[in-house]
Amino acid sequence: MKVGAHVSISGSRVSSDDETPPYDDLRNAVHRQRAFGGNCGQIFTTSPQVWAQPEISDEAADGFREESDERLEGPWVIHSAYLVNLCTPKDDLRRKSKESMQAELDAAAQLGIPYVNVHLGAHTGAGVEGGLDNAASLIDELEVPEDVQILIESDAGSGTKLGGEFSHLAGIIDRTETDIGICIDTAHTLVAGNDLTTPEAVDETVGRFDDEVGLEYLEYIHLNDSKHDVGTHKDEHALIGEGYIGEDGMKAIVNHPDLRDLPFALETPTEDGKGFAWNIEKVKELRDA
Repeated sequence: MKVGAHVSISGSRVSSDDETPPYDDLRNAVHRQRAFGGNCGQIFTTSPQVWAQPEISDEAADGFREESDERLEGPWVIHSAYLVNLCTPKDDLRRKSKESMQAELDAAAQLGIPYVNVHLGAHTGAGVEGGLDNAASLIDELEVPEDVQILIESDAGSGTKLGGEFSHLAGIIDRTETDIGICIDTAHTLVAGNDLTTPEAVDETVGRFDDEVGLEYLEYIHLNDSKHDVGTHKDEHALIGEGYIGEDGMKAIVNHPDLRDLPFALETPTEDGKGFAWNIEKVKELRDA
């Protein structure tokens, strides 16, 4: 099973076992992942709250690739900055979003990471069709390195944000000439109006996704429970099995024949003394042999 967490790349020195020395660079992300019990996962290359370019030395990149290849199943995915808005009609925000995405794609190639994950963003008055047109044209202006793919993440769907409906995901695939994929966030999918609380509901939602988007485009899953119910459009993640998706829904997701072989990255909170290690272990317990 490929399951892991979103881990920090900060320079604090960590080691996952007694045989591995701590480091002051990106290799720490690998050791954090192993310490949590994960074998794949997600990172930010910079602070996601500001417009900043990744600064990665060739030495650090080489070390990250070597440690990942040796110690993890993979794959990693980079999450783009939260400020990126592919759908925006505003020229300045579009320019900054494009520059940020290009930098992340280049960083992915440098680190040997196959995916860069991004939200569509908000159309802010351009309308659904206009927002999707804006996003597709921006994506097609990017220089996507070989062996790197952009993943569009499903959204909770509040306000003018796009990606909450499967039709939005299908719409961006249809509009772009770039080979893009999809990352489904289970918490977002639930609150956007898709039931995931029972095996029957999971099967129905997966079937609708396949009909509207196509399972062949699904490359990664953000596995998160939700503190809010179906259709609330409130994005707040919960511990695995302790939110509205619950153990039955989570068990159905990680064992579904169309989903079980995909990589799962957790973005769960730390609450009541339960962090990533507890959540990853919980996922493993829910997985059938």
